[in-house]
Amino acid sequence: MAIAFESLYSDIAGRCGKLTVGKKTMRTPALLPVINPHLQLVTPKEMREMGVEAIITNAYIFSQSKQFRTRALEEGLHKLLDFDGIIMTDSGSFQLSVYGEVSITNTETLSFQRDIGSDIWVPLDIPTSPAADRQTTECDLAITLQRLAEAREVFGPDAPIAGPVQGGTFEDLRERSAREVMEIGFSFCPIGAVVPLMESYRYRDLVRVVMASKRTLSPAACIHLFGAGHPSMFALATAMGCDLFDSAAYALYAKDGRYLTAHGSYRIDDLADLPCACSVCRSQTAEELRAAPDRERLLALHNLYATLAEISRIRQAIVDGTLWELVDERCRGHPRLLEGYRELLAHVPALAEHDRVSKRRFFYRGDESCLRTEVLQYRQGLSRLALGREVLIAIDCKGLEGFDTQLSFKPPFGPYPVELKETFPIGPCEIPEWDEALVRQGCLGIRALAESHRDSRITVICSRKWADLVIRELPGIEVTSDEV
Repeated sequence: MAIAFESLYSDIAGRCGKLTVGKKTMRTPALLPVINPHLQLVTPKEMREMGVEAIITNAYIFSQSKQFRTRALEEGLHKLLDFDGIIMTDSGSFQLSVYGEVSITNTETLSFQRDIGSDIWVPLDIPTSPAADRQTTECDLAITLQRLAEAREVFGPDAPIAGPVQGGTFEDLRERSAREVMEIGFSFCPIGAVVPLMESYRYRDLVRVVMASKRTLSPAACIHLFGAGHPSMFALATAMGCDLFDSAAYALYAKDGRYLTAHGSYRIDDLADLPCACSVCRSQTAEELRAAPDRERLLALHNLYATLAEISRIRQAIVDGTLWELVDERCRGHPRLLEGYRELLAHVPALAEHDRVSKRRFFYRGDESCLRTEVLQYRQGLSRLALGREVLIAIDCKGLEGFDTQLSFKPPFGPYPVELKETFPIGPCEIPEWDEALVRQGCLGIRALAESHRDSRITVICSRKWADLVIRELPGIEVTSDEV
């Protein structure tokens, strides 16, 4: 029952892939709705009919439940929950993080997960609070890694066990944890103890934690972001390389009277209309939904529909190569998400190693667009251009005779030969009327070209409109002004 992951399409570090667990497969990115056997606003069978391919439930709850423990052992989880897809079980680590202790050991919880027929088992890792000091975090991490090694030793290399990555908010500990998880031999790697970061809107720290973990995780590993529940942050997490999310938000938000959308959440009592096309929202008005006797269940159904719809949008964006545009759109829905987006842009050199080199389009959506992977990749590729001794770059004007090589200019990328005019990213690049920020970014491309071709003498000719700016941005390069 080994776990295997295959990436089929990619964009930034996000993947559309296929996760195989034993004889079962599922598409990624994907949401695993959390199932509490004692409280099911939406049943697993209904979820399956909505297109859900995998769910997650808590093995510790089953192990301690007088109502469900015996049934789970005798019937198995799939029959008990009436779900024929992939079922992942958590070990009790959540309860450990909330209550400080659980009445089960690492091998006991893994054995129980095996015996009830779980498809993916989770060891009893230690989820360290982001507020913990370094000494506490190191001690917790040591216990987690010891338990992961124990899980592999006791249950063998082919057991479908997840290898959680811990380490608190210490980036070097996250790197170490991920490296050792790989060395122990895991191919399914949840990134744990991040729920407090998301609950307090610390998306900048979340990006740092995930990117630190990704630095030493194998590209072949399937990455599960534990507890990522709100659809507004799925695109950001996917761009970092997270493949799976699990969430009880669809139900928890419903109990609190909140209505989920990809842009944020609303109090149902504040809505004059229902801005969604799901069956719940098209069959009644906002007023009728508020007054419905089964309001919580209807809200949970809508919340799940909205969450699954966002997963589908992300998959399509990856195939289209437009994930950056979706990340930009979603992260402008909240100032703290925008902080996370800007932190992600600080990791563009690492992301560029995974990003594809050709896409359908490049849509400029503000200054942040100039920092994206496509711009960096283009500038890095300028070193491969074959240039003559005398090179002319024309900015917003016509060229001149007498040069060995003539290049045009398109911000934010910079110089390009006419042969690349219709290719990505120059051709399918939609930008507004040039402004100073755009031209300044394009000048960085000219500087990159000059640094990689020191045997060529570069001259820039530009319209009067941009002459002063270009001269300031290109010290040491000859810049002349056209009369246009």
